[in-house]
Amino acid sequence: MQGVVVIFFILSFASFCSCNRRLECYQSKTIFNVMDYGAIGDGLTDDSEAFLKAWGEACSTSDGNGTLEVPPEKTFLLKPINFTGPCQCSSVHFKLEGNIVAPNSTDAWEGLSRLKWIQFMNIDGLVFNGGGQIDGQGSVWWKSCYVRDCYLFIALKFIKCNNLQLSDTRHINSAKGHIIINHCNHTTIFNLTITAPENSPNTDGFDIRDSNYITLTNTTIGTGDDCIAINGGTSNITITNMTCGPGHGISIGSLGKNGAYETVENVYVGHSNINGTTNGLRIKTWEGGRGYVRNVTYEHINITRTKNPIIINQKYKDIITNEDQDQGPGIEITGVTYNEVHGTSNTKVAINLGCSQSKGCNEMLMDTVNLTAVDSLKTKTISICENAKGKAKSVSPEVQCLA
Repeated sequence: MQGVVVIFFILSFASFCSCNRRLECYQSKTIFNVMDYGAIGDGLTDDSEAFLKAWGEACSTSDGNGTLEVPPEKTFLLKPINFTGPCQCSSVHFKLEGNIVAPNSTDAWEGLSRLKWIQFMNIDGLVFNGGGQIDGQGSVWWKSCYVRDCYLFIALKFIKCNNLQLSDTRHINSAKGHIIINHCNHTTIFNLTITAPENSPNTDGFDIRDSNYITLTNTTIGTGDDCIAINGGTSNITITNMTCGPGHGISIGSLGKNGAYETVENVYVGHSNINGTTNGLRIKTWEGGRGYVRNVTYEHINITRTKNPIIINQKYKDIITNEDQDQGPGIEITGVTYNEVHGTSNTKVAINLGCSQSKGCNEMLMDTVNLTAVDSLKTKTISICENAKGKAKSVSPEVQCLA
């Protein structure tokens, strides 16, 4: 019995110290300004080393909530850079008030990795905000290199960063995708602006994969590809009050390429606007994949001048090679709901449920959906519905295969 009491005392003391340590971390803030570590901020000099030195101090401080500060009215050139953890405290702050730019020349990347540009990895409790801007200067790549033949960098990657908070920053002109969230759980994203020209290739706003409990709200995205791409291994994704366009809309997938097993479930997209995009609400899966898409809700969505307002493609092909993938039974799609979806279509087919014969789309629900043609006096919209089962109520155009 005495031994049990001693163990309880030790554990209680350790817990007390740990709590006090965490409280101390939250109560005290230590600022590490990159200018104090040799950064120039003229947009021409490579400031990567200064940023890494400041990050090392902010991440390792044990007497406060370390903050790396990027001051306003300065522009900092960074080459490929990794900010790594774990950090000493349970929260660390990257305060971007100024601007960060990538090299404005393909020659500057000779001998450097093109798989990423700015990467945060293994950092729990990271807060990334400040009102500043990240500019990938991607136009030099769009002009000189066909995307599928080049390894182009993702501007900003977060890998294994749990309890991440990303807000109040601008992201423009990445060479490829702008932001990747990968293996991150419990992430909050709000008040972001992401932009690139409509003809910029593969410049997705967000690419989310292998991550859970992601909340994204009050964000504006207009690029040359998906505003948001939700990929395999994701669940419990909430997207609200978002403005999307131009681009390719909000996409789940593609999933199951080369017979891969991939899953997406519990996705909610609500109270958002999609304007002038190629696709509106899209789910795309390779015919030979394995896995499932379950419990997806689109609610209170306004769609304007969109080529494919509602589209499911369960027989997705590579548009370049037109190759078929038939190595698995297919991705199961179950429980997709469209509620209060309104707007205009740039094409005659406003609703296209292209489900596969092998799996089909099951437990579909459409309630109060109204999609008219842009020129409604000359054109009436129609639907295409293949191998889909479910219910429809107050839907125009009528979806005949839904009872």
